[in-house]
Amino acid sequence: MAEIKNYTLNFGPQHPAAHGVLRLVLELDGEVIQRADPHIGLLHRATEKLAETKTYIQSLPYMDRLDYVSMMCSEHAYCLAIEKLLGIDVPIRAQYIRVMYAEITRLLNHLMWLGSHGNDLGSSTILIYTFREREDLFDMYEAASGARMHAAYFRPGGVYRDLPETMPQFKASKVRNAKGIEELNRNRQGSLLDYIDDFTTRFPACLAEYHTLLTDNRIWKQRTVDIGIVTPERALNMGFTGPMLRGSGIAWDLRKKQPYDVYDQMDFDIPVGKTGDVYDRYLVRMEEMKQSNNIIKQCVAWLRANPGPVITDNHKVAPPSRESMKTSMEELIHHFKLFSEGFRVPEGEAYAAVEHPKGEFGIYIVSDGANKPYRLKIRPPGFVHLSALNELASGHMIADAVAVIGTIDIVFGEIDR
Repeated sequence: MAEIKNYTLNFGPQHPAAHGVLRLVLELDGEVIQRADPHIGLLHRATEKLAETKTYIQSLPYMDRLDYVSMMCSEHAYCLAIEKLLGIDVPIRAQYIRVMYAEITRLLNHLMWLGSHGNDLGSSTILIYTFREREDLFDMYEAASGARMHAAYFRPGGVYRDLPETMPQFKASKVRNAKGIEELNRNRQGSLLDYIDDFTTRFPACLAEYHTLLTDNRIWKQRTVDIGIVTPERALNMGFTGPMLRGSGIAWDLRKKQPYDVYDQMDFDIPVGKTGDVYDRYLVRMEEMKQSNNIIKQCVAWLRANPGPVITDNHKVAPPSRESMKTSMEELIHHFKLFSEGFRVPEGEAYAAVEHPKGEFGIYIVSDGANKPYRLKIRPPGFVHLSALNELASGHMIADAVAVIGTIDIVFGEIDR
């Protein structure tokens, strides 16, 4: 009788669910996965090494490009680590703006995850729905920073500039008549805060639409329920954080347990799962979007009532205003030295972590007193979660590997850093 052997299959990187950068070597018994071996490095960009040759401020835009779906959250951890070393205070208004944009980024991330996860599992409709809301969120990014994705808006000591008083308007064109343009500009008549407030009012109805499409959909449940179950003990042992840990029933959230900026002033809940399967992690992220929307609402209300500075007045760290730079010799020198040499950071080391949409994102900086980091180490959540892929996928079918990759919510910029 012939000996039966397992055979090996390359899953990706060209597979739509591998998103072009993950090569998964599957060892199969028929259609059942016996072993899953992730191969990484297809997107490597040496961010940590590059940071050693750049000033602190020059390395900031690299943070946007790590997880290119959660841009400002990565900047947030980087700025917090530098502020720890420098020992500088951030103005309260800047802290509220940071928290608001961190939650806008969480929505951006979860909408991208929901759309692509749904698309991978056969529902292309959800992708179109989620990208509709992502466009509005990108408009918020663009209004504040000038860029739709890679914002470089958070800075050591605060944020780059205050929120604008007006929103850009659409103009009539060949493809849109005046009536269509008027409808597009309806919620753009006021300030950026008015636009964000309008979005937070509309978003719960959008969330209800996503639930209608997927939550009780029997095909969705067949693809996600009891797939990739992780017990609370295993989740802790494997170093899970974020929705991957909360999906297994552990209410760990850095925004509550180790609050930074003004998260201790915010009123929100931590959603947790029961079973620890793909479906639970889906529900956790859906509820997180609702909570983020509430946090944004609270920030908008506070920011409307409390004007003030948005970056430290220490001009060794943050540039002076354009006006004072053009009228004062000292301020001009500060401006020139800051953008040519950067600022020096006292000797020491610091670790700062934020509750990134995917889990704990940490930045560890070692300074030798120069204007560049001596060493920069990034602790990305995706790398840890990817290492559990074998355990999550073993015993499931090939088609379930797609659901498992989706539930991890990995972006390779931070893994191949």
